[in-house]
Amino acid sequence: MERVLLLAALLSLGFGGVQWYARRRDLRRLDEMLTSAINGSFQEGSFDESAVSALEVKMARFLNGSAASTRNLAEERAAIQSLLADISHQTKTPISNILLYASLLAEEPLTPEQAEQVSMVKAQSEKLSFLIQTLVRASRLETGIFTMSPTVQPLSPLLDGAVLQAKRQALDKGVALAAAPTEASACFDPKWTAEALYNVVDNAVKYTPPGGSVRLSVREFELFCAVEVSDDGPGIPEEEQAAIFKRFYRGKAVRQQEGLGIGLYLTREILQREGGYVKVHSRPEQGSRFSLYLPRK
Repeated sequence: MERVLLLAALLSLGFGGVQWYARRRDLRRLDEMLTSAINGSFQEGSFDESAVSALEVKMARFLNGSAASTRNLAEERAAIQSLLADISHQTKTPISNILLYASLLAEEPLTPEQAEQVSMVKAQSEKLSFLIQTLVRASRLETGIFTMSPTVQPLSPLLDGAVLQAKRQALDKGVALAAAPTEASACFDPKWTAEALYNVVDNAVKYTPPGGSVRLSVREFELFCAVEVSDDGPGIPEEEQAAIFKRFYRGKAVRQQEGLGIGLYLTREILQREGGYVKVHSRPEQGSRFSLYLPRK
């Protein structure tokens, strides 16, 4: 009886060992499949019921479908990139020619009515050029064609660059524009973040009345640095503050002024891709303060 029990125990151990080995083998196969899927080298092999479980077959089908989706996405992204390049290239020359001929016409002796018409043609051409280039940049951001390269660097050149870029507009309008000195640093992509900040500064100068001021400063926190742009403009009603970051949104109080309603949308998209965010604090008739939060690391 003892021998029978011992034999049964040995058989049970042997069967358990076989099952353990089979499970380890299947888990190893699944791990290899997932690893190859992650690094993009997965290829479906030959499967049969005696060697591979049904789960492995389903996993293989799923990974093949995922790989096909990735390839399709890459092809669509390449097609979008090509389309954007074509749009930018094909529209650049005609718009440049329109601006050139408008400038040449403006130099000719014209009646006041003709001079006004030429001025309108030039202004609308410049607006069209700006719109196309802005939409191209927005589309490249949304499709991931452009990638950010954030590095830790000082914020002072970023603020000084925004002030320099908007200085002529501020002087022409009689708006005081200045940036407070700072020694703070943050992690950001200099090219794209400069565009994000300028969009905010441009709006601040545009909507601040003559005699008002636009101020740039930096506040440091434990995880973020906030680049703040404060103005003396008309302010933004609370019910509109969430909507101003949507594409093509224009507030009720500023719809009569020049603008496309895409600058703040681009600012938000750029900051989010850098690990930051943007907030606004504003009250009607009390100006606005936009805070662009950039990670410190």
